Amino acid sequence: MDLKLELVLLPVSDVDRTKDFYTKKVGFNLDVDHRAGDEFRVVQMTPPGSACSITIGMGLTDATPGSVRGTHLVVTDIEAARAELVERGVDVSDIRHMESGGWVPGPDPQHADYGSFADFSDPDGNTWVLQERRGEPVR
Repeated sequence: MDLKLELVLLPVSDVDRTKDFYTKKVGFNLDVDHRAGDEFRVVQMTPPGSACSITIGMGLTDATPGSVRGTHLVVTDIEAARAELVERGVDVSDIRHMESGGWVPGPDPQHADYGSFADFSDPDGNTWVLQERRGEPVR
């Protein structure tokens, strides 16, 4: 049985502000922006190259805005991805990697898959982790 993750719901306080953040700053593609009255709106966006999308809106969840933590975006070049996001105006943490004694600044020296990380948040505080994986995607 295949179980494919296709949509992650993010609770937000201001749909238009968050839509602008993800489409204009982070570079997600806008798939859907649908309203059904004053109390229901669905905005679906997809990261470039991803099979999974995010949805924000009104009337979708009672979760607290900003309560989603640590959703991962896997990239093949963390330094280039971080630089592009910073250039677009996203506040991204410095890159770090783990060694036996704990976190160390900078990318993993061997650029080992799943070894380098950086973080950012959306306007409500939902957090994202960039994680480097240079090898072929896992299927």
